[in-house]
Amino acid sequence: MNDRNSYFPRKLHSLLGVIPLGLFIVEHMLTNFSAYEGGPEGFKDSVAFLNGLPLVFFLELFGIWLPLLFHGVYGLYVAYQSNLNTGRFQYGRNWAFTMQRITGVVTFIFVVWHLYQTRYQVMVGNVTHEELGGVMHDVANSPFYLVLYIIGVIAATFHFSNGMWAFLVSWGITIGPRAQRISSYIWMGVFVICSVMFLMSLFAFRGDEFKEAASAALAWANLV
Repeated sequence: MNDRNSYFPRKLHSLLGVIPLGLFIVEHMLTNFSAYEGGPEGFKDSVAFLNGLPLVFFLELFGIWLPLLFHGVYGLYVAYQSNLNTGRFQYGRNWAFTMQRITGVVTFIFVVWHLYQTRYQVMVGNVTHEELGGVMHDVANSPFYLVLYIIGVIAATFHFSNGMWAFLVSWGITIGPRAQRISSYIWMGVFVICSVMFLMSLFAFRGDEFKEAASAALAWANLV
């Protein structure tokens, strides 16, 4: 694919990483953080609110699943085509470029697996929306899955934050070294805040109060 033919897909890939997927990450962070702030009831209320939105199926299809599919699959292609030259140019932005590609692959795999453990199980009837807190309780109390989720969460938040920095540059919003330097500080702060909030949520799911939300239906994952 030459530069002319790849211009539109790359721009679309970049735009979808911000709208709507960037908004989805923020929403997902806040929904999960309700488990830390409000316990099982707070998390149930957040999930119920989202699933009670009008035309929620179409909102998710066109606002999450299709953009995620394109952004993830095309992102894998971009990562495959990239020249990772950190061994030759070891400076900050080049390392960030390399990590953006690596975390993109890790994030895509993590998101697909997370959706399989949660939304897909709801879709096929193995669990209900009310039992998702129990699902996450068992995930968070499995040492294997806990480590994978920590890696996945950190990769996803870095990919989002550094991607926002790159988006502002590539779309001509932050022009010049000073603006880009300030932007890097801001998005580094966003990375830290989002990572902490996601990890606080993940460890909140380990609490015994979420165990009561689990059911026999969770045996599908062999985590109980």
